[in-house]
Amino acid sequence: MPTAPPASPKVNGETQVIVLMAWPASHVRTPTFFNALCAQRGINAIMVPWAVRPEHLQEAWNGLRHVANLAGVVLTIPHKQTAAQLCDRLEGDASLLGVVNTVRRDADGLYTGRMYDGSGFVTGMLREGIVLAGKRVLLLGAGGAATALALALAREGISRLTIANRNREKAQHLATLVAQAAPGCDVRPGSDDPGDHDIVINATSLGLKPDDALPCDTSKLMPAMVAAEVVMQPATTRFLMEAELRGARIHRGEHMVTSQLDHFVEFLLPDVNRQG
Repeated sequence: MPTAPPASPKVNGETQVIVLMAWPASHVRTPTFFNALCAQRGINAIMVPWAVRPEHLQEAWNGLRHVANLAGVVLTIPHKQTAAQLCDRLEGDASLLGVVNTVRRDADGLYTGRMYDGSGFVTGMLREGIVLAGKRVLLLGAGGAATALALALAREGISRLTIANRNREKAQHLATLVAQAAPGCDVRPGSDDPGDHDIVINATSLGLKPDDALPCDTSKLMPAMVAAEVVMQPATTRFLMEAELRGARIHRGEHMVTSQLDHFVEFLLPDVNRQG
């Protein structure tokens, strides 16, 4: 997958636009990866980051319905759960989980949402040679991205999934949902203690800012463990730095997004994709 755009994308009156909504937007890297892929494949589309405050999401969302060359919207922190409620249709895991990260604007102005974070995260780990089957996984967080990750991990044949969240009721709700959808996995709420786990995943927003607290007690990370992130900027968060110092293998957040790029093209740009 590309890591940087080869040149500025060509933009004209037929360019399909994808808006990435985030708050804040300074940390996003998805447009860089997506625009590089479109330039590489000759796809006349561009992704642009928009910094949208949570309280203004619905107004921005409704206004975009009338933009004819808007292919869709990609969502990141903190909009994934709220945006699902604003969609007209939800497909796949988005309908089960009530979260979206990719929304297509259809010709009739209606929004159809899907969730690719979970499959993207799992695919990214497998591409990097990380074995998931039979592993004990600690998932830190129970928000939008964590919700999708939990289900995808449980479906991948891990032996146990512990969900740690400041709001234990929220962790319990997610554990119950995932256990029903993937009954073969032992899913439970628990503490953020990394001990007795093989893989520890930070699925919270902690790490976006340099003064953020660590998502768990990193002194308990061991060389045999894998420490993984969903945060992409900075590329190596403090959590990953601490894990690396203790000999653990690290897995950066960018792998979750680069593994979703083909899904973005197929879902948001179906006509372009069929042509080329």
